[in-house]
Amino acid sequence: MNENNNITEGSIFKALIKLAIPIMGTSFVQMAYNMTDMIWIGRVGSKSVAAVGTAGFFTWLAMAFILIPKIGAEIGVAQSVGKKDLDAAKDYARHTIQLNIFLALIYGACLLIFRKELIGFFHLGDQEVINQAISYLVIVTFGITFYFINPVLTSIYNGYGDSKTPFMMNTIGLFTNMILDPILIFGIGPFPSLGVKGAAFATISAQLIVTIVFIYHMKNKFPLFSDFRLWILPKGIYIKRIVKLGIPVAFNSGLFTIFAMFIARIVASWGPVPIAVQKVGSQIEAISWMSASGFSTAISTFVGQNYGAKKGKRIFKGYFTAIGIVSIIGIIATCLLIFGARPIFSIFIPEEEAIKYGVEYLKILGLSQLFMCIEITTAGAFNGMGKTIPPAIISILFTGLRVPAAKILSSENLLGLEGIWWSISMSSIIKGILLATGFMILMYKHPDIRGKKKIKIDFIK
Repeated sequence: MNENNNITEGSIFKALIKLAIPIMGTSFVQMAYNMTDMIWIGRVGSKSVAAVGTAGFFTWLAMAFILIPKIGAEIGVAQSVGKKDLDAAKDYARHTIQLNIFLALIYGACLLIFRKELIGFFHLGDQEVINQAISYLVIVTFGITFYFINPVLTSIYNGYGDSKTPFMMNTIGLFTNMILDPILIFGIGPFPSLGVKGAAFATISAQLIVTIVFIYHMKNKFPLFSDFRLWILPKGIYIKRIVKLGIPVAFNSGLFTIFAMFIARIVASWGPVPIAVQKVGSQIEAISWMSASGFSTAISTFVGQNYGAKKGKRIFKGYFTAIGIVSIIGIIATCLLIFGARPIFSIFIPEEEAIKYGVEYLKILGLSQLFMCIEITTAGAFNGMGKTIPPAIISILFTGLRVPAAKILSSENLLGLEGIWWSISMSSIIKGILLATGFMILMYKHPDIRGKKKIKIDFIK
């Protein structure tokens, strides 16, 4: 293993920053894909934004399936590298890619077969929005394999300790998307104006480019893919552990998306403008969410490698170092969303009615940013130790409670549309507090982290 990727020794702060910054950059690149689409689509109109936002729920739901091999790659590769067992790391890389491709094909087939029923779930009530949403979903589905594979390849690199390379790969995709979006949405030169369809074509083209660049680098420069053979039968013992590690996180992600769909269905009863507002508002809020996700992946890799190397004290120090950093990010995000709500939202949709709703959304969600950052980062620390169930339970429980809370609070006798936003914000605050408390208890009870005795880890031989 390259010593530059060794995060089991040396300065914890430097190791986390060195690992986290490119991962955060990659997260922002992924966010920028969606923001770029929203900025250009927002110029077409709120109905088009509502269509892309509605279809986007199913690419969001795809993450539930992507996370099974993704989490398996992060934890399996990181712990194997920490143990200095590169053969096991290579096996985890191969098995996660095989599982990922299989899941992509199954999920894509379901989207195509049930496309009308899936969009019909939202009861949009506007045939123009419905038709645009179906068109966007179908086009994106034809590129779903690239959408699936890139996060898993990124996780393999991250687990190995190389977060710079996937950042560069994904940045190439972002620039591709930024160039293609206005060309295909509005029609420039010989290209016709495709509107929502153009945004979909731009997205899958960018994802294809990222996959091609990844494959080139893996074949020529990445140690875990030397003598790599994809088309051989997988071993059940690896698939079993990958699924065991990934299922709780994937189940949490899937239910999170489903709960969000029910929330969107409640929002839809207020008309297409609030739907567009929620879509754009969530993209703006993603500034802090993606930052925390970067540190979540960094702390997961950091904890995973140090757990594999049996260095518990570094896990303790690393966790609190990461929490300190993301707390600063959360506070800054709160200030931006509360005090800069109007100018920020107006960048995306210039319609006055949408801006009014958007300002309310950002101010209410701004209150929970610190706790959301703590929640997401702590979940990564749990994952690094291979304990993916506790954060999944807390997240599922309190995210699920958003649906009845939104229904009750949004009644005309209470808060109206703002009640939906309050249900989301309050649950994030509770999850952040509970999850951080839970991990601190875990560290206190863990003998190696307390410095009493070494931990025993069962690795696949």
